[in-house]
Amino acid sequence: MTGAEGRPPVRAVLFDRDDTLVADVPYNGDPALVRPMPGAREAVALVRARGLGCGVVSNQSGIGRGLLSHARVRAVNARVDALLGPFGAWVYCPHSPEDGCGCRKPAPGLVVEAARRLGVPAEACVVIGDIGADVEAARAAGARAVLVPTARTLPAEVAAAPAVCRDLVEAVRLALSHAGPSADTGPVAYAEGRTRP
Repeated sequence: MTGAEGRPPVRAVLFDRDDTLVADVPYNGDPALVRPMPGAREAVALVRARGLGCGVVSNQSGIGRGLLSHARVRAVNARVDALLGPFGAWVYCPHSPEDGCGCRKPAPGLVVEAARRLGVPAEACVVIGDIGADVEAARAAGARAVLVPTARTLPAEVAAAPAVCRDLVEAVRLALSHAGPSADTGPVAYAEGRTRP
């Protein structure tokens, strides 16, 4: 079964982490500072209730800049998991923008890897994020994209996005509208990690 756009039905939703699932704290390495964004719990619960895969794709350049360790990023991710999860896949890019890797959004690597870990094609994923890099990573991977703007989202990013929603719950409901009658992907194993260039 394919959707109206000729794409396969949605089988997984991939969330950006900072300013999408949780409030952005620049280069955060402290789990105590994790605060869910409005509607995040409900949005993630809707994805799970429908039986879709659920993952997180996140740029964490603080590692490449020497401001964070992998252990601290994983500790913050674990706190997000405790508050909102568990998620079926956690994939993050540890590189700085100057590294030229294939995983840092807007490159497609994080989306492709998260889809692989969830056992679905990238084309069957929706990426939900707050900036243009999230949208471009989805496009580059062949996935759908939904933008949920925040104060840091540029007007040009809003104008260029294929779909814009006012909040996370609305974005998930839009994603679910492309999921088809049965979105059950079976049991999904928890996977922690990152892609490599």
